Amino acid sequence: MRILLVILPALTLAACAGYSERAEAPSDRASGRSSGLCEAEAVQEFVGRSVDDEIGETITRESGAAILRWGPPNSAWTMDYRTDRVNVRYDETMIITEITCG
Repeated sequence: MRILLVILPALTLAACAGYSERAEAPSDRASGRSSGLCEAEAVQEFVGRSVDDEIGETITRESGAAILRWGPPNSAWTMDYRTDRVNVRYDETMIITEITCG
């Protein structure tokens, strides 16, 4: 009986852990597919600029990537590497801080 009194509250708390609302971000979308291979060096000029859908489309097109992935502040990403994806991280003020491929 004591075990139930210890385990039940822990299970209740564990059920809530890990849930969070998705950070508001520009829409995630695949754009016009060019070569499909991402070249982050070609779009480094956009670091420091404000985030919006239009700039996302431009980064995707100019990097040659087929897929755009936005990286909101304090977010975790999968570590899978995709040669056709450009990653754009931004901060709390919606300014692009990093552009990478993968």
